Amino acid sequence: MSASDGIMPDAKNWTWVLERRCPECGLDTRDVRPEQVAELLRDVAGSWRRILTGAGPLHERPTPATWSPLEYGCHVRDVFRCFEGRLELMLTQADPHFPDWDQDRTAVEDRYGEQDPATVADDLGKAAGVLAAHFDTVSGDQWHRTGARDDGSRFTIATFARYLVHDPIHHLYDVTGVPAAIHWRLS
Repeated sequence: MSASDGIMPDAKNWTWVLERRCPECGLDTRDVRPEQVAELLRDVAGSWRRILTGAGPLHERPTPATWSPLEYGCHVRDVFRCFEGRLELMLTQADPHFPDWDQDRTAVEDRYGEQDPATVADDLGKAAGVLAAHFDTVSGDQWHRTGARDDGSRFTIATFARYLVHDPIHHLYDVTGVPAAIHWRLS
């Protein structure tokens, strides 16, 4: 989004979540085994469905500078779609560079705050299912295949999976205020 929308673009490099516990949501991705990610994606999609189809002010921002639950749901759906393409690249190409994705521009151009919550819940569930099914196919040495973002951040499929799972769980925390440890026992 833009400063004119009240939301400042996120310029953080969140790869630090691979090295330490997130002080906000409480998730420590070092406790996540890559083989768990597919099931975690399915579980987190169920949590998002409950939020997006439940009662509550889905379109309202808690503060002008914080996304609404609907906007976060749209973002999570699109993260799943983006990561599906990146996983495919990592599995089919040698050390690919991921195409850039401007998540803030996408939020504005796709009018996240105006989308239908039930449709977003369905689409998020489908995107999570496709991505989870793709992770289910990864085995053995494939977890060590590599890829990179334009900013120089490098991943193996294993670290990519752990990095990915933080996003939808962290945004559940943004919406509910409930720490990750309450929902998922990872060790």
